[in-house]
Amino acid sequence: MPASSDYVKWFRGASSYINAHSGRTFVIMLGGDAIAHANFSNIVHDIALLSSLGVRLVLVHGARPQIEENLARAGISTGYHRGVRITGEDAIDMVRDTVAGITVKLASAFSSGIPNSPMYNARIRVAQSNPVIAKPMGIVDGQDYGLTGEVRGIDAATIDALLGLGSLVIVPCLGYSPSGEVFNLRCERVAAEVAKAIRADKLIVMHGDRGVRDAAGKIATELKPGELDALISTREPGDETAARLDAVATAARSGVPRCHVLSYAEDGALLLELFTREGVGTQISNDGYETLRAANVDDVPGIIELIRPLEETGVLVRRSREHLEREFDRFCVAELDGMVIGCAALYPIASLAENDAGELACLVTHPDFRHRHPHDARGQGEHTIGELLLGRVERSAAALGLRRIFVLTTQAAHWFIEHGFVETQIASLPVERQALYNLQRNSKVLVKNLA
Repeated sequence: MPASSDYVKWFRGASSYINAHSGRTFVIMLGGDAIAHANFSNIVHDIALLSSLGVRLVLVHGARPQIEENLARAGISTGYHRGVRITGEDAIDMVRDTVAGITVKLASAFSSGIPNSPMYNARIRVAQSNPVIAKPMGIVDGQDYGLTGEVRGIDAATIDALLGLGSLVIVPCLGYSPSGEVFNLRCERVAAEVAKAIRADKLIVMHGDRGVRDAAGKIATELKPGELDALISTREPGDETAARLDAVATAARSGVPRCHVLSYAEDGALLLELFTREGVGTQISNDGYETLRAANVDDVPGIIELIRPLEETGVLVRRSREHLEREFDRFCVAELDGMVIGCAALYPIASLAENDAGELACLVTHPDFRHRHPHDARGQGEHTIGELLLGRVERSAAALGLRRIFVLTTQAAHWFIEHGFVETQIASLPVERQALYNLQRNSKVLVKNLA
């Protein structure tokens, strides 16, 4: 029973993410190392599940270890410069054939439908595309890269058309020039450029590590592009990890809202990152992970879900849906990926000039995020979500010309005292609020003067 209960709780918790991701466009990069790993079949099953849930998917793949193996078997030697393969005329046919073989392997994997397997009844339509226009890298430091190229452009219209038909689009790490030449490309650069061109909602890079390690060697759960740049600068030029992270940073700066670096070796990492609040890898975004903003009427169900447990235990006075729908404009909310994880309300009471005051009400943070420091996944931020909500209410009160705010609480008096409130008497409340005071609740009254 506990296992079943946990599953039901998780599935309900994932529903908001399922709704949020449906219809979105994700670009997923699978390097040749991910494809060669023992966990590859599980990754395929998880990507298939995303497709079944209505996510529009573009899969960009690489082939570096497979190319290495096939070139060695054929006795063809290629060198590297700054971590990038030098592709000669004698190697390009082998590169092309190896990449094509992996593309076919992927198409085959997503076409499987064996009974009693995760792919049964998936019926995924797979489309293979060559939307990458390439050009030669040319000569760098006196070294001619031959038929190793870089992305010149992406045929976004073709990809969009295939996605519109409900296809999972596979894009290989090859590009073609208008003159008909084929070029060997780094798959991370292709993935970043594709994500940018089609305005993807996410770029997901499947990597050998669990995420991006910070300067202390710990996995950072969230970074901004600038922070990622600083970490890249500490790595050797041409390092494969640095190349992948640079592509991620480029995509994030180019307008891809969310980029993720995940482990291809960890079973279920893709699902855990996308359908749980905490995630398991590193997210890179230009904005904060949490959003603090004024509430709108669509937030009412989330506010109800957030405050209901406290109403049931008597910590908060019950508020009906109708009440909240009438007064939603009094609230501000903290939002995490579409989920309301905190709220607070301000009720101005301005009867006499010398008694201009406002009531802070319904300051609540979801228990899973009560001690979280937004915008800093490593816990080094200055304020918790509750403190940020309080700060927003104080600024709103000051903007309205209110000179003080008060709060009535039965269990959080110490927290408010720690944040500048002083306990006072009922008689200190504005007259209108004194008349509404509930003697049975016996709430403590605390006040804070606004400088």
